[in-house]
Amino acid sequence: MSALPLSEIALMLAALGGAGAIAGVIGGLFGVGGGTVLVPALFYAFSVLGVGGESNLHVAIGTSLLTIVATSLRSLATHRAHGAVDEQVLKTWTPWVAFGGLVGAAIAGFTSMEGLAVVYGACLLLVATQMGLTPERFTLRKDLPTGWGRRGVGTGIGLLSAMMGVGGGSLGGMTMTLCGRPIHQAVATASGFGLAIGAAAALGFTVFGWDAPGRPPLSLGYVNVPAAVIMGLLTALTAPYGARLAHRLDRKILRRAFALYLLLTALSVVLKAL
Repeated sequence: MSALPLSEIALMLAALGGAGAIAGVIGGLFGVGGGTVLVPALFYAFSVLGVGGESNLHVAIGTSLLTIVATSLRSLATHRAHGAVDEQVLKTWTPWVAFGGLVGAAIAGFTSMEGLAVVYGACLLLVATQMGLTPERFTLRKDLPTGWGRRGVGTGIGLLSAMMGVGGGSLGGMTMTLCGRPIHQAVATASGFGLAIGAAAALGFTVFGWDAPGRPPLSLGYVNVPAAVIMGLLTALTAPYGARLAHRLDRKILRRAFALYLLLTALSVVLKAL
């Protein structure tokens, strides 16, 4: 970034700071780790300022995953204070979503920018459809799967979340609600998946993108260090406000707001990448 004019550096830092603050609130409110704000914000910032190139979406996703670690810690603590986290689900599902996160990072390292955009958009559209169009109490089964079902679904959540740059709240929350869990419990518990996914996947994005071309300056693999520091600090500071707000909202409002937000985000990234 040092090659950029000082005014452009200041503009980029300010934009990243604002996006980080908003992402923290969104992450705490919806349990999505803020990645649905950070990925498009970083992707657009790199493109507008003319830094990086063909790896910009990869770097946006990898950087988002690292910031999710800090956000998830703060958000999970706030949800725990409200007694909304299912600790047994968190304990038994975390190893598998972490494993999936590492696998997803490896796959993303060999996937084109257009391919990642399609995965990102398709998964968010799926979640938005489920949250916005299905009845609130619609379920596919009475409870979460166990045994090999848990292993397979948990790995899938981590894999797709890593390729999207989100903390598992989007897909994890959707899975829990479809398996009969209340939306507030789903949001609270799935926010804890972000710590495992973010740590494992960010490490993978660093390793698998170490020598990749077309990255913005000051990037370690597919993780941009200045952006991760700025956004990580601000998302961690603002996440508790979103988490507290989640417990004051009506469940229908929470579902519809979540769905609309995901829909708009998915469309913006896919259109920009394609």
